[in-house]
Amino acid sequence: MKAITYSSYGSPDVLEYVERPEPKLGPDSVLVKVKAASVNPVDWKILGGYLDPALDAVFPVVPGWDVAGVVEKAGAAVTEYAPGDEVVGYVREDLVGRGTFAEYVAAPVRTLARKPANVGFEEAAGLPLAGLTAYQALVKSLKVRAGETVLVHAAAGGVGSLAVQIARALGAEVIGTASERNHDYLRSLGAKPVTYGDGLEGRVREIAPDGVDAVLDLVGGDALQVSPSLLAPGGRLASVADGAVTGLGGSYVFVRPDTVDLTELGALVERGELKVEVASVYPLEKAADAFRESMGGHTRGKIAIRVA
Repeated sequence: MKAITYSSYGSPDVLEYVERPEPKLGPDSVLVKVKAASVNPVDWKILGGYLDPALDAVFPVVPGWDVAGVVEKAGAAVTEYAPGDEVVGYVREDLVGRGTFAEYVAAPVRTLARKPANVGFEEAAGLPLAGLTAYQALVKSLKVRAGETVLVHAAAGGVGSLAVQIARALGAEVIGTASERNHDYLRSLGAKPVTYGDGLEGRVREIAPDGVDAVLDLVGGDALQVSPSLLAPGGRLASVADGAVTGLGGSYVFVRPDTVDLTELGALVERGELKVEVASVYPLEKAADAFRESMGGHTRGKIAIRVA
């Protein structure tokens, strides 16, 4: 099969488009013929070696955790899926090696859910990691309820745009930080946009004079540090970007594969309450260019990789 691999940590320049053996299929996995994958910042952070203290790498590494595709074979113990089923997945294991930037991936069933029927594979591939991150932060950590006001930092990005929509589906009012050029986009998602940077507290207080009920931080740094001052009494804070949140009385969220959560996200997509914005699409052999775009840090929505 064709795949993207790297044999040492480095920049996108070390990525290679090569022939690799089809992955072996364990009893609790299915072989997925990959139609599309997507790029997440964690992909190039792993490539750069930043997660080496936490995750063993088996070189050559096939990068990628997001997938949308069709089941080709089912493992001996699998009853959930059969050949021909369309699936999406956040195919993260406890080491990195056999990722989704390939024509086939052996995906544990615990990482998969059925693909939403009303969207294409490229849009579906942008849902798992970003959608689960937003969903688990809002629902399981912040426990957002109808009628509350939620502030989302970096609301126009891949995770942020999904967080805005999920919070709205939960019945919350949403304030989102973004650059001026993305304010109309946030309004189209149902959020009230504010510009990030100096004076943020005053701009948020103009909309929510008594503070917000919950803050979801997706960038860390200064945005996180100002967040406690934006909370109403009893307000909650969570970050997926900066572990310093725990010192501010908040929760650090690290996304995990979850079939139930991913199925709920798919249901939101099918009901028209959640849409994945696809910013750009690259063929598999141009994955290095997709990484470079992601590393630029200004993409609105998701970057997809077309595999088949």
